[in-house]
Amino acid sequence: MTEILPSYVEGAWWTPDAAGSPDTAPATEVRDASTGEVVARVSTAGLDLGAALEYARTVGQRSLGTLTFHQRAVLLKHLALALTERKAELYELSSRTGATTKDSWVDIDGGIGVLFAYSSKGRRELPNTQVYVDGGVEQLSKDGSFLGRHVYTRLPGVAVQINAFNFPVWGALEKFAPAFLAGVPSLVKPATPTGYLAEAFVRILVESGLLPDGSLQLVSGSVPDLFDHLRLGDLVAFTGSASTAERLRANDSVQTGGVRFTSETDSINASVLGPDAVAGTPEFDAYVTQLVAEMTTKAGQKCTAIRRAVVPAASVDGVIEAVRARIAERIVIGDPRVEGVTMGPLASLEQRDEVLRQVRRLAGEGGEVVIGSTDAPSVRLADGSTGEASDGAFVSPVMLRFADAASPALHEVEAFGPVTSIVGYDTVDEAVRLVARGGGSLVTSVATHDPAVAVALASGIAAYNGRLLLLDRDDARTSTGHGSPLPNLVHGGPGRAGGGEELGGIRAVLHHMQRTAVQGSPEMLTALTGVWHAGAASTPYADAGEPHPFRKSLAELRIGDQVVSGSRTVTLEDIETFAHFTGDTFYAHMDEASASANPFFPGRVAHGYLLVSWAAGLFVDAAPGPVLANSGLENLRFVTPVSPGDAIRVELTAKQITPRETDEYGEVRWDAVLRNQRDELVASYDVLTLVAKELEPAA
Repeated sequence: MTEILPSYVEGAWWTPDAAGSPDTAPATEVRDASTGEVVARVSTAGLDLGAALEYARTVGQRSLGTLTFHQRAVLLKHLALALTERKAELYELSSRTGATTKDSWVDIDGGIGVLFAYSSKGRRELPNTQVYVDGGVEQLSKDGSFLGRHVYTRLPGVAVQINAFNFPVWGALEKFAPAFLAGVPSLVKPATPTGYLAEAFVRILVESGLLPDGSLQLVSGSVPDLFDHLRLGDLVAFTGSASTAERLRANDSVQTGGVRFTSETDSINASVLGPDAVAGTPEFDAYVTQLVAEMTTKAGQKCTAIRRAVVPAASVDGVIEAVRARIAERIVIGDPRVEGVTMGPLASLEQRDEVLRQVRRLAGEGGEVVIGSTDAPSVRLADGSTGEASDGAFVSPVMLRFADAASPALHEVEAFGPVTSIVGYDTVDEAVRLVARGGGSLVTSVATHDPAVAVALASGIAAYNGRLLLLDRDDARTSTGHGSPLPNLVHGGPGRAGGGEELGGIRAVLHHMQRTAVQGSPEMLTALTGVWHAGAASTPYADAGEPHPFRKSLAELRIGDQVVSGSRTVTLEDIETFAHFTGDTFYAHMDEASASANPFFPGRVAHGYLLVSWAAGLFVDAAPGPVLANSGLENLRFVTPVSPGDAIRVELTAKQITPRETDEYGEVRWDAVLRNQRDELVASYDVLTLVAKELEPAA
């Protein structure tokens, strides 16, 4: 008998038998989607889910809490590499789910790509600390002694991730990566029909030895009492049906217990063909290519697949014929392990029966089947022959035509398979209304080369979608496609789509953290954030008898190390020399009468960039040393004009120090403030430098 698929909880692999449950513990059989062969048995009988959650909150929180954002990001990269080395194992298992090699690439390599993406983003966009600062400082007192700002700190609980059957690798890793980067441990609950593939990738990660203790757990099977064990500080990310999402959302732990809940659910996504995109245009061809791809990739089992093709009434017949021809030319249904097969079965016989039931409902409520049928298709079998496969979950690509655009079924029924419906429109405004009838979607695409059409459609439908794709001849070859969520863009949608939000770059990390407004003195905010605030303690190097800050390595430099320069007087000759040397002869610098007439200037004034250049000369230490390069200047603001005869000086303070985990240098952000002889603020900005971690040994 096939063994029960294990769970990974409390740092060990667990099965009902290993936990002392009787051999007769109820188990669900999971079958190969093409052949019907039993692949695994699934049961959680006897699993102490409460203990697993508590293990995450204690051991997992503790192990992740010792790491900075950058250290977690580096681990994500190594986890991705561990999966890459053994992904052939995952591809072999994936074929049993009905996925072709192309489908598996989307799921497996796509999931690995999310780990790489968040590793890169974590190191580039987050500090090498454990607190994330959001926005600027709010001055709450005239003298600067009382400040406020917003910070993010990680949630103290566990991220429970309930995933759908269609993407057992990507669907889990796109939730796990941002939670891990935030420092929140994950408990992954895959869908039963493809849970054996999720178990395989978790096993690879466990065997890599890279996972911090308690940072990742896997429950292979049902979790009926899950929400009874959740509490404030935990969060649930759910992907699945809208009805299940609403039932879970109604639980007391979410309604009154403070558990965060986000969902990504049913979505009647649309793709609109612009009125300019007639047959023969690149946009028409791109539209048809994309539509067929979305119908057949993963056998249409994608939450982002196109369910409604919204096209100009005059183009409906042309689109149907073009889709029919492309399916006949490109799509071969069968066992994905057979060479030449381009579309596999659905994930299970139950899923096949449900899709066919929904197709019959669509046909019974106004839809005319114009491509495909509900009959069992002829498929390529594992032995290379062609015929019907009664044990396989195969369905033909199906397109239904709706003459009545107001049919409720068109906008409400989702057949989660290789099924789409086509409907015509007469005006762009009508197309907008049709898209909106979907009640909120993950994505809508628009194929047009007319900017006015694109703007009109986007303006009307953006509020009903989590993502919009504008497809035309200029991006058709490079577009990632209607149905491809990307790590750096938001995945989710309003209304029927669940109202949740995942991915979107660092936004997804912040979903696992709490934003808090913190008020206090500059000294306290500096200590909390690791970012120097004006008014906090500083150490001018001349007063302390220490080396110039530019002579200090990253290991020696401290927040608050400071250069207070002498002053330099600006002359009219300086202004004119700079103007002629750079070519910047703007009248405010060269014409006294015109400058005086300008309400912002008292007369001729110095160039702002002259002052910034002088400031560098006032604070820099010129000799070779640990400062390797100036990598940028940010947040520059000119406040008070400088006239001939005025003097400027600069205060440069080490504001933030960010070591790079994988390099021999790090970034130092310096707070630069220019003042005149009246102590008025002339300019402020941040200087970014790359600084060696250690001093080079003396020759």
